[in-house]
Amino acid sequence: MDWLLCAALLLLGSVPAEAARTVAKSTAAAKAANAGKVARGGKQVAARPTSKGFSARQARSTRVAARRSVVHLAESAKPSFGQIYGLHTTEDPLDLKSSVAFVLDQDTNEVLLNKNAGAVLPIASITKLMTAVVVNDARLPLDETLTITQDDVDTEKGSRSRLTVGTQLSRGEMLHLALMSSENRAASSLGRHYPGGLSAFVTAMNAKASSLGMSDTRYVEPTGLSSQNQSSAQDLATLVKAAYKVTLIRELSTSPEYQVAVGSRQLQFHTTNRLVKNPEWDIGLQKTGYITEAGQCLVMQASMAGRKLIMVLLDSAGKYSRIGDAERIRKWLIGHPPQAVAQALKVSG
Repeated sequence: MDWLLCAALLLLGSVPAEAARTVAKSTAAAKAANAGKVARGGKQVAARPTSKGFSARQARSTRVAARRSVVHLAESAKPSFGQIYGLHTTEDPLDLKSSVAFVLDQDTNEVLLNKNAGAVLPIASITKLMTAVVVNDARLPLDETLTITQDDVDTEKGSRSRLTVGTQLSRGEMLHLALMSSENRAASSLGRHYPGGLSAFVTAMNAKASSLGMSDTRYVEPTGLSSQNQSSAQDLATLVKAAYKVTLIRELSTSPEYQVAVGSRQLQFHTTNRLVKNPEWDIGLQKTGYITEAGQCLVMQASMAGRKLIMVLLDSAGKYSRIGDAERIRKWLIGHPPQAVAQALKVSG
């Protein structure tokens, strides 16, 4: 099957050396395993593995890991929708790495920053904020036990999860992990266990978006793994305002860490947003997101410069750039009077 890996490498013009090393390692492992076979009675049987070589099972595992690495590299080489649309060419006074940025005063609705806020893009795991809103609206019992099944396994992006098939957690625990740690299987399970099943849940997500006036928004599933889940920064600001009204969503989304019992094991989960642990930030609600098509995304409600603000950053280029952009915006707002902020930041659109 090495020809598949080689074919994948041909698609990775930007990372050939790294991918080539991956293939080389998997090929070496396979050869080591094959060398351990001996002929007995005219049949090929695997010799017992030694500490110096690879067993056939180890070789297979290495090759699977190699294929996943190549697929990951291929995904990383793809442009985001924002890059395809040319949104990163839009300049702004703060030189943000996010192609879309929107900052809104929660109380007055004054727009403090508008950079491509009307662009409709994939929103990745920001989707889970609407998932939480729909679960809350349904008033389903939080102590009801939900079970992770094969239907919750990600076949869209091949992402991993520590919630193995058969894991049983309460609805409240699933909601906590979905909001805090962006757990995809937890979010999927919440949708499946909705009255009427997953299709009814997605219908409820879109109905809620419509009722909130989110005309740029469309959902097809509850995790955000699909690039068909799309919205604009303006719509997402509306969603943040609605979600902020729910005490449970505020508390779970800003939780720094959480431990759950899975069988006989205790699993520790952590927030995907390190700003939650930063004492310089006063965050009332947050959600992060990332898939290749969406870039790095972040929405927050935070108090700063004497205001309650809603911040939306989409399609940020670079693993830590959304955090850097948020810090840049915060420092600017704190260091300048409201009039200066309005004059400097409202010009980008």
